[in-house]
Amino acid sequence: VDMFQAMLSVGFLVGSIAIGYLADKYGRMKSFLMTNFFIGVAGILVATSPNYIALLVFRVLFGFGVKGGWMVGYVLITELVGVEYRRTVGVTYQMFFSLGILILPLLAYFIPNWRWLQVVFTIPYICFLTYYWFIPESPRWLLSQNKRNEALEITKAIAKENKKTLSKNTETLTDENTDSISTASFMDLFKTSKLRKFTFILSFNWFTSAVVYQGLIMRLGILGGNVYVDFLISGIVELPAAFLILLTIERIGRRLPFAAANIVAGAACLITAFIPDSWSVMLLSDVVWLRNLGVSVCSTLCDIGGIIAPFLLYRLAVIWLELPLIIFGALAFVAGGLVLLLPETKGVPLPETIDDIDCPNRSKENQLKRQQLENLLPSDVTSNKEVTAV
Repeated sequence: VDMFQAMLSVGFLVGSIAIGYLADKYGRMKSFLMTNFFIGVAGILVATSPNYIALLVFRVLFGFGVKGGWMVGYVLITELVGVEYRRTVGVTYQMFFSLGILILPLLAYFIPNWRWLQVVFTIPYICFLTYYWFIPESPRWLLSQNKRNEALEITKAIAKENKKTLSKNTETLTDENTDSISTASFMDLFKTSKLRKFTFILSFNWFTSAVVYQGLIMRLGILGGNVYVDFLISGIVELPAAFLILLTIERIGRRLPFAAANIVAGAACLITAFIPDSWSVMLLSDVVWLRNLGVSVCSTLCDIGGIIAPFLLYRLAVIWLELPLIIFGALAFVAGGLVLLLPETKGVPLPETIDDIDCPNRSKENQLKRQQLENLLPSDVTSNKEVTAV
């Protein structure tokens, strides 16, 4: 079972790297369509696997497409809306994952055959291919490729659909960061002491998020209770967690809710290890904050955590059923403490270059220069109707 689960995360790891590269090189929409077609094929192969080895291979391929498609879909949808709506759209995008978690146990209950269940999972991805006729390419990506005319045509179409008028300055938009983006390297994440600290803390948090979240989901299968009901409850608590994020990050900030989520999750894991099993689901509901707190460049560490989680759970549970919970709790506590070492980003312009990390005032100046680019649908419009993608 641990290998079966880990292979999916191996696909996640490879897919997040490969599809991210393809999305930057060939476009968001092309990559989105390609990954969904790939998922459709891989999903059918999983459902028709003739033996266990073939099943593991096809699970890797399926995970490759699913993670890559999720990432490029997130980037596409957030780049198609005005900058002021991206945070809300991003969290809403995640909430549909929670809805899927709610539907999953119901489907599994009524479709006990795993092969047919896999086919049902695959059908929506095939349906996503119809998005070709409804969703345009990302204007920001087109600008980064010096395809200004195509970007303007799409932007004008979005503005027309929303009964808005573009600023005249939009006609002269270019992506000033094209060169810097293309020459960025992995080692840039460790170029300064601040960047090294931020990279380590965020990577550890995403690693912990994957280990704890996926480990707890898989733990439901070894507790001996009603796995359908337990899984349903774990999905129900995700929706209010997402709403809490929307309500708190602009009022309280990012750092404290992030740290509190980790610490509460760690406490829930440790307490659950020493209380009757009948109370477990209620206390572990706080852990879902971990997954819902956004997407970062540490996706790779998140996938590595997903690979390790099943082995950590199933092998340690043989020694003592509650031992994985203690490990999960300790990881979450450490992650929560490390988050407090990060700077608060509420109301602070995001840095555009490495130098901006060490010189925050410079970031504010660069933000003013790039404000027109960030708002592809500018604020000086004739209607107050919200910006949405066509």
